[in-house]
Amino acid sequence: SRASIQTALRTLLAVPWPSQRDIGSALQLLAVLQWVLSFLLLGTVSLLLLIYLLFTSLWLIPVLYLAWIILDWDTPEKGGRRLPCLRRWTVWKHFRDYFPVKLVKTHDLSPSHNYIIGSHPHGILCVGAFCNFITGSTGFEELFPGIRSFLTALAGNFRLPVFREYLMSGGLFPVTRRAIGYLLSQRGTGNAVAIVIGGAAESLSCRPGVTTLILKNRKGFVRMALRHGAFLVPSFSFGENDLFRQVVFEEGSWMRSIQRRFQKMIGFAPCLFYGRGLTSCRSRGFLPYARPITTVVGEPVAVPKVENPSRELVDRYHELYIRALLKLFEENKTKPITTVVGEPVALPKVENPSRELVDRYHELYIHALLKLFNENKTEYGLSESDELHIL
Repeated sequence: SRASIQTALRTLLAVPWPSQRDIGSALQLLAVLQWVLSFLLLGTVSLLLLIYLLFTSLWLIPVLYLAWIILDWDTPEKGGRRLPCLRRWTVWKHFRDYFPVKLVKTHDLSPSHNYIIGSHPHGILCVGAFCNFITGSTGFEELFPGIRSFLTALAGNFRLPVFREYLMSGGLFPVTRRAIGYLLSQRGTGNAVAIVIGGAAESLSCRPGVTTLILKNRKGFVRMALRHGAFLVPSFSFGENDLFRQVVFEEGSWMRSIQRRFQKMIGFAPCLFYGRGLTSCRSRGFLPYARPITTVVGEPVAVPKVENPSRELVDRYHELYIRALLKLFEENKTKPITTVVGEPVALPKVENPSRELVDRYHELYIHALLKLFNENKTEYGLSESDELHIL
């Protein structure tokens, strides 16, 4: 009836509409969700789908795509197919704001040189490295004009159908000598190749509050830098290890042995980790916790071009790089204390205020304080689940 329809409309209109902040939070969560699903499932799902299509009337699609991959097999190691428009997607701004991610510049990078940027630590999913060096959301191109950033990834990822196209379009390429050498020798100058030095082995030691870098015996990137005269640049993503919780098995345990063997056979280490759930930050799931990430790019280490560097020369510049990284870490590890000033509570002038009036404005002040805390807690290092208790 008309009365019931009117009642339903009034009920609908009485429901509070989501605020701009709620909409923004939802978009941030969706941006992170699509990224996590893409990296964890896109390659496997695409492969299974193409195999399935082989046994249907659509068999020609996987056959043609397979032929394309065969013809296109070497493209990932020859600079890939980067799409600049993908870096400007609005979704990456929501992705950045979820944590949030911030990029800090300490020194200029001259476009007349090429660079190898060491990215530390690996974390679970390399969120800081991806957001800063692949997306344009944190302003890398504005901070370092004339520099084109690239990021390396496990070579096996570029053997997976569809997923390889997704990776190449963003500016990722295999972490192989051939691929890195191509970018440092065939693309002129102004190229910055970011390499997550610790790799999959480092992810096994990832846990909040503890930073363990696998670097002492990782010298291949230094040898590549010397062969091409590429300057070495340390970078550190503070907060990377706080995004997930992981079951860390002790060295020598049978579970750690299984992880090591799996890593040697497949190329990556299976980690038992968890984050927040999709519907609530208090539940467990596969999404990263909203923790701030600050990536600091340090001072470049000048490297000469030596076609066949000796072991002693590699060790020398490896030591210089470690010193530059430690200096970067020590100078930036302490987070600045941030004081946030909130909105004022307007008070009338009353010479002899009653207890009721004092209680009323006291309550208004507490309400304003709680509002200030809840609106800013995730931006300055706390999680969405952290609470402020007034005693």
